Amino acid sequence: MHGPDRRVVADAIDADAIDGIDAGPIRAAAAAIGGAPPVAGRALRLVLAPVALVLVSLHLAWGLAWAALAFPWLPLPARNRAIRLWSRMLLAIVGVRLEPRGQPIDAHRAACGIDGANAGGCLVVANHVSWLDVFAIDALVPSRFIAKADITSWPVVGWLVTLVGTLYVERGRRHAVASINRSLARHLKRGETLAIFPEGTTSDGTRLQRFHANLIQPALDEASEVRPVAISYSQSGIRSQAATYIGDTTLVASLWRVITAPRLVVTLDWLPPIPLATGNRHAVARAARLAIAEAIGAPLDDA
Repeated sequence: MHGPDRRVVADAIDADAIDGIDAGPIRAAAAAIGGAPPVAGRALRLVLAPVALVLVSLHLAWGLAWAALAFPWLPLPARNRAIRLWSRMLLAIVGVRLEPRGQPIDAHRAACGIDGANAGGCLVVANHVSWLDVFAIDALVPSRFIAKADITSWPVVGWLVTLVGTLYVERGRRHAVASINRSLARHLKRGETLAIFPEGTTSDGTRLQRFHANLIQPALDEASEVRPVAISYSQSGIRSQAATYIGDTTLVASLWRVITAPRLVVTLDWLPPIPLATGNRHAVARAARLAIAEAIGAPLDDA
């Protein structure tokens, strides 16, 4: 099994440790996965996959309990550090290696999701391939995501993403966008990091769909940084479909495919910020889309 080295896992925990967090359960889970023999074959991953599923379940339960009991009492920076730690450990448990590239983001923002130099908020604009995208971004820069309201009905996962502060937009409601944009503006004004997937849905990563520009407007109104992030998945250096979450694929089926995929890597390429002088929200969306398309080597799908 191509799992994370235990030293890497320990370093991730130590780097993200914050007062009041008992990382014991997650440390044990990560150690179990990290201690697996580094055999590349899919056969061994299939054998060990049920164990990984149990560890994922325990990790979800630990996250739910911590978010429900501790988050109401923690300040936002501490909550964000916990989210960053939890996301890193989830990637370790499912055997996905995280590879950041590109221009580094402010160190304080990367650590706790909030601006440390009074420079304002940041809007992350990314392409969308998998449910793993959220945790890959959070593992590097803890962010507040904007999602479809129907996610709240998802068992366990819906509860968890709600507890950690996800903002929801209801499709089909006339005033939904105006309402969510007012909320986004408030969070950006506080210096927070927000993240959107302007395609509005997932794709297989081989083409880049149209970017919807509505949710970019608050960043322009608040003069916040707009940072494109290109997300791609690979195995042994070759583009991989193992993490794609499209069509009628269920979350459980997708999770199984991820766990049994050897040498799966998620790459996050942090591209240069889009200059606010680029123009209106539509121009900014086009610029972000072109930058991401070039970074992942995918053609634009304007159908």
